[in-house]
Amino acid sequence: MEKIFNNTQTAFALKTDTELDRAYFLFKMIASEPLVRIGTAVTNFAIKAHLPVEGLIRATVFDHFCGGVNEADCLPVVDKMFTKGVSSVLDYSVEGKEEEAQFDAALQMTLKTIHFAEERQSIPFAVFKPTGFGRFELYEKLGEKQTLTAEEQAEWHRVVERFDHVCKVAHDKDVALLIDAEESWMQDAADDLVADMMRKYNKNKAIVFNTLQMYRHDRMDYLKKLHEQAKAEGFYIGMKIVRGAYMEKEHKRAEEKGYPTPICASKQATDDNYDAAILYMTEHLDHMAIFAGTHNEDSSYKLMELMQQHHISKNDQRIWFGQLYGMSDNISFNLAANDYHVAKYLPFGPVRDVMPYLIRRAEENTSVAGQTSRELSLIKAERNRRKGK
Repeated sequence: MEKIFNNTQTAFALKTDTELDRAYFLFKMIASEPLVRIGTAVTNFAIKAHLPVEGLIRATVFDHFCGGVNEADCLPVVDKMFTKGVSSVLDYSVEGKEEEAQFDAALQMTLKTIHFAEERQSIPFAVFKPTGFGRFELYEKLGEKQTLTAEEQAEWHRVVERFDHVCKVAHDKDVALLIDAEESWMQDAADDLVADMMRKYNKNKAIVFNTLQMYRHDRMDYLKKLHEQAKAEGFYIGMKIVRGAYMEKEHKRAEEKGYPTPICASKQATDDNYDAAILYMTEHLDHMAIFAGTHNEDSSYKLMELMQQHHISKNDQRIWFGQLYGMSDNISFNLAANDYHVAKYLPFGPVRDVMPYLIRRAEENTSVAGQTSRELSLIKAERNRRKGK
């Protein structure tokens, strides 16, 4: 397999010298754990104290990792990336909401992004988080098989209605819908609900996609079990495969509550688990569709090789590669230049509301060994190339 991810000219073709310099500065900051901790604390304080920091945040970290403050704001970014064959997934990245009105607002925003996707080839997917549509504690209680009060049952009914509404609209408009995964202790209830939506709306092909976090050692078993159900009941499986985003939180809770951690024993075990899921899905592509969410170059090469071995066309609609906006441009843009389907998650929302997402992203980057240094070395290589060094 030809090594295509070192081509920085293709990777950064859309970035100006100034944008490249900003990216270098940001990743330099993220590479330092103490700086991330201090920056996070200062940012949280500034936002809570209503200090006028939005302009600074917008000009630096926000514009690098986000598409804009609303969906229309994202369109210039969407159109620009699509000139290079990279699609977008508009991701309303407002986290930690608790009220019914906020859940209804998230539903309306998701519906709006489905309409955007219907009208534009450049936006092939819509996306939402389960906790965008209902309270975390409610999922948790259901997952633990606790009895809901009458009030909670009515509340859960509204969550199910939101899921059903958005999945029906996605199905009717033929727009694939990604549903993100969250912490393990709320995920069982979300998994059951998404599986019900697949049964209902994935009769002809994968429209509704769940997400498997492969740093969890139980996810391969879950995938195989779901596959058996899909074969028996006649529906297709859509799955976004990722490594995972809540590792520290998962370990901490398992330790505090005295149960075995759900996370794989090592980074290698996680990598093996991820690759096993991709292999399994590729071998059963007649019943499945894959959104391979990864910033890992080896995993990307492995999927490319699998497609070659199984004579799967590079532009087969059932296989998409995905990365986050502002990261791994060397993977995204080089895949697109080689005719693979690739989409960037493009977060958007009001600056203050999106900050929890951005802080989580910075902390994750700090904890992923090698990710930030790889970004820095690629940016450095491209700066040198442009200077003719």
